[in-house]
Amino acid sequence: MFAAVAALIIRTFFFEAYRIPTPSMEKTLLTGDFLIVSKINYGPRTPMVLGVPFTNIHLPGVVLPWTRLPGFEEVERNDIVVFNYPIDLAPIAAKTNYIKRAVGMPGDSLMIDDTDLYVNGEKAEPFPGIQQTYTVKVRDRVRLSPAKVKAAGAQLYRQQGNNGYRVNMTKQVAQKMSQWPEVKNVEPFVLPDDFNEFRQSTFSFSSGFTNHHHLPSLQVPSAGDTVTLTPENYHIYENIITRYERNDVERNGEQFIINGEETNTYTIQQDYYFMMGDNRDNSEDSRFWGFVPQSHIVGKAGMIYFSWDSERWLPRFGRLLDVIHD
Repeated sequence: MFAAVAALIIRTFFFEAYRIPTPSMEKTLLTGDFLIVSKINYGPRTPMVLGVPFTNIHLPGVVLPWTRLPGFEEVERNDIVVFNYPIDLAPIAAKTNYIKRAVGMPGDSLMIDDTDLYVNGEKAEPFPGIQQTYTVKVRDRVRLSPAKVKAAGAQLYRQQGNNGYRVNMTKQVAQKMSQWPEVKNVEPFVLPDDFNEFRQSTFSFSSGFTNHHHLPSLQVPSAGDTVTLTPENYHIYENIITRYERNDVERNGEQFIINGEETNTYTIQQDYYFMMGDNRDNSEDSRFWGFVPQSHIVGKAGMIYFSWDSERWLPRFGRLLDVIHD
């Protein structure tokens, strides 16, 4: 009994194990990595729901008053953060855990132009593990070897015509591939800015944009900010106002009725973050569903304690006990 109680206290207030289920953070984190997530860095949250310990089973309709205990640091730009998936319908602590890189802090101005991320007007240089899709053109009458591409640490998606390929890889691998004798050139694959990838999006945030390679300049909401609401920008703030900060909203032409009062402004109640996966063309993140509330932050990715390669059916011994660097 003592061991179970001690384990529950550690899991609630100090550290929690997390497994990487998808390739959305490759090559920084790999599918099958098992992490220790620190809750003490940003401060642990007191229990939010009544549930069965060590399971996702909770008592429906019961939400406990909670607070975040002091941590020893704030979320910083480019931290790798575990958080509750904001648009889940469950209570906060019962929502699915996601892991992404925090690229936008409260108050930051963000823009994505031709896949390039700009923060406060400056281009954010990609980390070594960040991947994206490239178009690779080869010389006449030669083919790109899938085995050679895989050995280089890249993923061949598809062939385009006789001489073109789409390959997912890091910038460093792309630079090396451009020197291969069979390769003519390597360029980032960029969707046209008028290609409407989000036309049928079920996410209110992205429904007002075109695709994840282009995002107009917007500010990450910060507690105390007062925003002016318009029919054109409401999709940016809808989840914040209704889902995360629990207000009732009705629309009346150009006006908004919030909690029974007609207004066209709203004051943000908590800080928000913009999260992106390092596998930029294979990550559903803030570009799709919007900002992450501070209340949903679980902890900071700390260390890989185990890693399993499901393709080779072997542990990745070289990743054991690796400290996760931002």
